[in-house]
Amino acid sequence: MLPVYKTILNTAEAEFEEKKSRFIANVRPVTCEEEALEFIEAIRSKYWNATHNVYAYSINRGTLVQRYSDDGEPSGTAGMPTLEVIKRMGLQDVVVVVTRYFGGTLLGASGLIRAYSKSASLGLEAAEIVTRKLCYNLNIIIEYTIFGRLQNMLISNNNIIKEIRYEQDVELCVLIEVGNEEKLMKDIVEVSNGRAIIDLGEKTYITLGSDGRLII
Repeated sequence: MLPVYKTILNTAEAEFEEKKSRFIANVRPVTCEEEALEFIEAIRSKYWNATHNVYAYSINRGTLVQRYSDDGEPSGTAGMPTLEVIKRMGLQDVVVVVTRYFGGTLLGASGLIRAYSKSASLGLEAAEIVTRKLCYNLNIIIEYTIFGRLQNMLISNNNIIKEIRYEQDVELCVLIEVGNEEKLMKDIVEVSNGRAIIDLGEKTYITLGSDGRLII
């Protein structure tokens, strides 16, 4: 599992015209190669009468898988530039399909590269680029008299408090990025004078928007 990576949040579409050729980018977040191939086939079926349906995808679930197709365009002018946009933006677990309706004017190799690159970029930006971080669910039980001090420490260090339950004691679930859990647990022990009960739970991915907001 990657500790942190960038991907897209939504399925999206973006379109532009270059010398009367229509370029339509469709993008989607995926979790496996099968999902990517299903999406490619769905777009091909939707735009069955298009001149080209170029695609590229990059998936990393422990093993990096990257594929692309020029779908009849001159070699190196469509699929590879689309994949290069994904790589340049540092994205994983995404598939991009760029559909072209030929407008009658040849664009040349450099023109095709620019057009497919632009189309892929527009589609990915429309999907909202997000960051996914692998975190532990850190469960804490603490007395009410210490809760305020602990809460202030967590907030001041930009820790994400996922949940607070007010029972006989206060029960919190804090999301802590993998690799930072030992320091946080040490800080909690210090703030609580060793009176907090701490349980390191399961790992989970959290999604952060480009502005740093937590997306549930």
